[in-house]
Amino acid sequence: MELQKMNGHSRDDGFDAVEAMEEHSEFLPHKTDAKKEVHFTDFEGKTSFGMSIFNLSNAIMGSGILGLAYAMSNTGIILFIILLTCIALLSAYSIHLLLKSAGVVGIRVYEQLGNRAFGSPGKILAAIIITVHNIGAMSSYLYIVKSELPLVIQAFLAKHDNTGEWFLNGNYLIIIVSGIIILPLALMKRLGYLGYTSGFSLSCMVFFLFSVIYKKFNLPCLLDSSNNTTSAYKEFPDFNGTDLTCEAKLFTINSEAAYTIPIIAFAFVCHPEVLPIYTELRNANIKRMQAVANVSILAMFVMYLLTAIFGYLTFYAGVEAELLHTYSRVDPLDVLILCVRLAVLVAVTLTVPVVLFPIRRAVLQIFFPDKPFHWARHIIIAFCLIFVVNLLVICVPSIKDIFGIIGATSAPSLIFILPAIFYIRIVPEDQEPLKSRPKIQAICFAALGFIFMIMSLSFIFINWSTKQSQSIGGH
Repeated sequence: MELQKMNGHSRDDGFDAVEAMEEHSEFLPHKTDAKKEVHFTDFEGKTSFGMSIFNLSNAIMGSGILGLAYAMSNTGIILFIILLTCIALLSAYSIHLLLKSAGVVGIRVYEQLGNRAFGSPGKILAAIIITVHNIGAMSSYLYIVKSELPLVIQAFLAKHDNTGEWFLNGNYLIIIVSGIIILPLALMKRLGYLGYTSGFSLSCMVFFLFSVIYKKFNLPCLLDSSNNTTSAYKEFPDFNGTDLTCEAKLFTINSEAAYTIPIIAFAFVCHPEVLPIYTELRNANIKRMQAVANVSILAMFVMYLLTAIFGYLTFYAGVEAELLHTYSRVDPLDVLILCVRLAVLVAVTLTVPVVLFPIRRAVLQIFFPDKPFHWARHIIIAFCLIFVVNLLVICVPSIKDIFGIIGATSAPSLIFILPAIFYIRIVPEDQEPLKSRPKIQAICFAALGFIFMIMSLSFIFINWSTKQSQSIGGH
C-alpha cells in the first residue's frame, strides 16, 4: 500500500508536456487495441479492483474508530450521523480533485503535486502536513498501547486493580514495545516486507466491531440508578454527571462536542495513500479509481456508524474517548474483550512502522532531497521519530487531545485545503477558467476547510482554558 509511495517514482520532480498529455490520455477510453504504455513506474499496475478497495479501506481505517462513540455521546445520534455523512461525502469529493490534478500533470506523489502547484514551498508544505498527521497517527496508536497493554497484562495476572508494578506502567511499556518491536521493523529498507499486516489490521477492526455489537446486547444499561456499577462512571475523566440516564439523545451539545468534527475528520484521512494505490491499480483511470474510493469510503462509513451507535448505546454518557478502554470499567477480566484488546494491540503496533515510512520520506525530501540512501541517516531518522512520538504519548493526558489537535489541523488540510488549492493551481485555465463552476466549487471547498480548522481549534482551546480555570478555581 505504501510501497510505491516510498520507492516507485524516479521522476517525481516533474514531467514534460508530452508526458502530461500521455497521462491525461490514459484516462480516456481506448479506441485501439494497442498495448497500453507504462508511465510513472517501471511496471503496469497489477492490483485488482477488489484488492484496491481492500487496501484503501485499510488506509482509511485507523485508531479514529475508537473515538467515534465518544463523539456521538457529545452530539447525539442524529447530529453525529449528519456530520459523519457530510465528512464522508466531502472526503470522496476531495479525492476527485486529487485524482483530476494528478491526471492533468502526470504526477502520483502528494508532495510532488505540491511542487508542481507552488514549487518548493508547496512541496515542503505538503511534506510537513503529512509528517504532522502521521506523527499524530503514530501517537494515537502508541497511546492505545499505553492504555490497553497494562490492562491486558493485569487480566493475565488475574488482578482487578493496577497495583503499581513497573510492568503495569503504560509509559514503561510503550518504551519497551518501541525498542523491541517497532524500531527493528522501522529499520527495514523496503516497506513491502510489512505489507502482510494490512489484512490482519483490518480483520482485527472487524472483530472489534462484531464484539461491540455483541456487547450491546450482552451488557445491561450501566447508568441505571439501581445498578451498583454506576458509581464507577463518576471516576471517568470524561464523565458528565448531568447525563446520568439510559436514554439515547438525538441532539445534544456540550463542551466536549468541539472534538466531534476533528475526530470524524481524523477517521477519514487516507489521501496520502490514494495516489500510490492508484499507481498500482490494474487498468487505472480516474473513473475506476474514484469508484475504488467511493466503495471504500462507503464501507468505512457503515463500519464507523455501527461502531459509534452500538458503542454509544452500550455506555451512553459513560463512554470514554477510547471506547475499548471503557469496557475495563465493567469487567477487567472479560475474555472476549481481552481477545479484542490483544488483536487491536497487535494491529496498531504493527501499523506504527508502516506509518513511519512516509514521515521519513518527507524528512528526506525536505532536508536531504539529492542524497543517496545511507543506513546511518535511515536509522537516525527512525530513532528520532520514535523518540519524539514516545515523548508525546507520555506527556499527552488523553487520546482525545491527539484526535482533536491532529483532526483539527492536518486532517482538514489533507481532506479539504490541499486537494482544492492543488486543483485550482494545476488544472489549466484554458480548460477550466477561474470563474468556472468546478474552480469556484474548489475555492469554496478550500474555504470550508479553513473554517473547519479555525472553528475546531477555537472550540478546543476554549474547552482547554475553561477546564484549566475550573481546575484552578477548585483548588
